Amino acid sequence: MNALVADPPLPPRAALRWHVVRPIVAQCRPATILELGCGLGSVGTRLARLASYTAAEPDPRSFRTAHDRITPLGGTVLNGDHRQVPAGVGYDLVCAFEVLEHIADDLPVLTEWLTLVRPGGRLLLSVPADPERFGPWDTLVGHYRRYSAEQLRQLLLDAGASDVRLVHYGWPLGYLLDSVRDRWAGRPAGQTGGTTEQRTSTSGRILQPRGALAGEMIRMAVSPFALLQRMRPDRGPGLVAVATRP
Repeated sequence: MNALVADPPLPPRAALRWHVVRPIVAQCRPATILELGCGLGSVGTRLARLASYTAAEPDPRSFRTAHDRITPLGGTVLNGDHRQVPAGVGYDLVCAFEVLEHIADDLPVLTEWLTLVRPGGRLLLSVPADPERFGPWDTLVGHYRRYSAEQLRQLLLDAGASDVRLVHYGWPLGYLLDSVRDRWAGRPAGQTGGTTEQRTSTSGRILQPRGALAGEMIRMAVSPFALLQRMRPDRGPGLVAVATRP
């Protein structure tokens, strides 16, 4: 792996999430990782430093950026959804961050994702939390829903997973970030037409920071809140779930 390739900047919400996800990945100690819906590859570059990494990204523009970022680290990026992943390969850890809420019929797809996990391996997800918080940003980026912890737990069990563990993240900063995004999405300049699927395809490119300076500023601003959110793992506008394939 090429240690000289810099990690792309994470948006504030994703930076808060990474502080939760990174320890879980370390605990899983995977030799192989598959990420579904990797977007521009900002998280993928970090995961590709930790294990043999494969990703799938349906949006062609996002795929090209992710490919250019991740292949120098030895990873592989496929242009498509989970159906592009070669059959018969089981991964130690399958990840999908902010993807499930974009899928109209989530249970069948989640069940298919679980088949990509080797028996005894883990499925690691993140989704927006609290259905009552569904707002203009959710509509703009093509969300069908937000999840309560109970809904997500039951969905994973219904898909065939076991040993489900859930943690909220983003308290308290995430609430402010959601409010700002909702306000931005509600302005005429932030609105867009098209189907939910069309809005989903471009969602990973909206409000993404660029450049090392932006990344460092976000990292420094978010760091104290990343520590603070540990005080309330039962609260926050985001959910992270990890489950086992029996």
